[in-house]
Amino acid sequence: MAARPKNALVVFTPSGKRARFALGTPLLLAARELGVDIDSVCGGLGICGRCKIVPAEGDFAAYGIRSARSHLSRFSDPEKRYAMKNELGEAQRLACHARVRGDCVIDVPASSQVHHQVVRKDYQHLDIEVNPLIRIHHVRVEPPRLDRPRGDLERLLDALEREWQLPDLAIDPRLLPGLQGCLREGEFCVSAALRDEREIVALWPGLKGRVYGVAVDVGSTTIAAHLCDLASGEVLASAGSMNPQIRFGEDLMSRVSYVMLNPGGEIEMTRVVRETIDGLVADLCKQIDDADSRATPDDVLEMTFVGNPIMHHLLLGISPAPLGTAPFALATDGAVTLRARELDLSVHPGARAYLLPCIAGHVGADTSGMLIAETPWDDDVTTLLVDVGTNAEIVLADSGRILVASSPTGPAFEGAQISCGQRAAPGAIERVRIDSDSLEPRFKVVGCDLWSDDEGFDEALGPEGVTGLCGTGIIEAIAELFLAGVIDAGGRIDAALAERSARIEPDGRAYRYVLHAGIPAVTICQGDVRAVQLAKAALYAGVRLLMNRMGVERVERIRLAGAFGSHIDGKYAMVLGMIPDCDLGRVSSAGNAAGTGAVMALLDSELRDTIESRVRQVEKIETAVESAFQENFVNAMDLPHSKDGFPELAKQCTLPPREPRAARRGARRRNLDDGAG
Repeated sequence: MAARPKNALVVFTPSGKRARFALGTPLLLAARELGVDIDSVCGGLGICGRCKIVPAEGDFAAYGIRSARSHLSRFSDPEKRYAMKNELGEAQRLACHARVRGDCVIDVPASSQVHHQVVRKDYQHLDIEVNPLIRIHHVRVEPPRLDRPRGDLERLLDALEREWQLPDLAIDPRLLPGLQGCLREGEFCVSAALRDEREIVALWPGLKGRVYGVAVDVGSTTIAAHLCDLASGEVLASAGSMNPQIRFGEDLMSRVSYVMLNPGGEIEMTRVVRETIDGLVADLCKQIDDADSRATPDDVLEMTFVGNPIMHHLLLGISPAPLGTAPFALATDGAVTLRARELDLSVHPGARAYLLPCIAGHVGADTSGMLIAETPWDDDVTTLLVDVGTNAEIVLADSGRILVASSPTGPAFEGAQISCGQRAAPGAIERVRIDSDSLEPRFKVVGCDLWSDDEGFDEALGPEGVTGLCGTGIIEAIAELFLAGVIDAGGRIDAALAERSARIEPDGRAYRYVLHAGIPAVTICQGDVRAVQLAKAALYAGVRLLMNRMGVERVERIRLAGAFGSHIDGKYAMVLGMIPDCDLGRVSSAGNAAGTGAVMALLDSELRDTIESRVRQVEKIETAVESAFQENFVNAMDLPHSKDGFPELAKQCTLPPREPRAARRGARRRNLDDGAG
């Protein structure tokens, strides 16, 4: 009989922090040991209810958890008493009383966090021609007369044709029951919202001021929304939230696996993402509350959405299971227009939702949004666009020709699979520098403007202290370790340097680098380096595949996009070999290009025709069936690359000499023989 394991892996989302704990450990204690942000003020008595968590169910292969089902203790008496007196949502538990009984993934909702995650999906301000589908027309309607028996609707249509030259209009039949009351309340002066100058979709008595639209970027990790004035084109407010689907799987394929293993599982994932979007719309409207202007969700008349194919399908309530296996068939790759209320969104009943077209099985509407924002068909130089995320979307443009592909980078860049990794939140290390002589580090954390070696750093830190490494910190730490010679081109931490610096210490048969010797300690272990190598190799292999298909050996301009990609320092991305060599002066951030494209499609209706036409001319390359992808992947495992040169990068920093792989293998065998790892 197999011995029962004495500890279990506990993973907290959305932070991504994880560790093994003894069976019976309260989740609140596990969270505090890891520095996970969970509120609690009652001392673990189970009476304040601030530590509510949601145990996830499903297959979490990215964490090495085959099944994360109800591996918690039964409801305690304090939990039962709290549930009887207060609201305890479906599947919620109190972290102070729920105890570990096996491997589990625990979602900490925003309402239970003291310090919220930083959602970095800002709108990139561009010049936009305002040409919205929704326009407001104020008209005076002739009152009814006994000698001219015409219906109220017909007289409204007559007034719109007479005053605005708008003949043959349709009307949303949902408006008919309230039409007569609206006319009389406004003393036969009304404001009519027309969509595409063809259909009346909303009516108000008297003069209506502003009406709004919302552009939404549904990312696998974060969701961002922007409220816009449809008349002026002004972006009035922005809001963001973590995607609650994370508790069903950190990366996209984990969520697809969840649906495959749990038929009908897409229903719950659809529900939680729609609820989050609905909440964001309400938050946006609350931001517009002054003497001159107020907004409610009922004033929202148009919405646009971008997202990768899996997010696109789940938003629509479509199972993404076919996207999990070749040939990765989409239910539809065309643009979709439907009533926003059909997405369970509490906006105006006449509001429409427009989902930009997808391009291929794993290249979605988010790439369409990026194309709108970046217009690569206008570039006169070879341009590479990369949206770095759990599934990287890659666009290569040259002389009007556009190639696209997706590459399965996984969640390592965003903190998952990294021993001290987490998402961007106060206390997370986001910038790293390492002295090549002393091997001593200095770093910056989210929420603090000072470097760790600046006077007053400890006082300037928030109460959470230093908690872990977020994506940009992971990239910079490993790149700096490589430049300092701590890590070789093959990704191995040099054991010999342990004699030179106490920061390099044994970690089983391998070694790790101690970046911060606090509580919790923040370290870079051998497994972390390998996880980043696998992720960056997948990204570079996809880029090289497009370059070979395009017939180019160099790119002349690189734009990094996305909530994560736009915050990466191009130098360190190049040092790792995430992107090919390029003049660093021509590597720049595109911000949240997908979200910017959604805003542009919201405010300029002509862009919808443009993108629907352009995506049909794009050439799609499927990395999963390209035989050259594996060879490119193997070559890209080295830092920065085993074959490709980086002469432009070498002008900006001193790269370690490239060592033949055979020599590295020999050194590794000698280290293993010596027990060094």
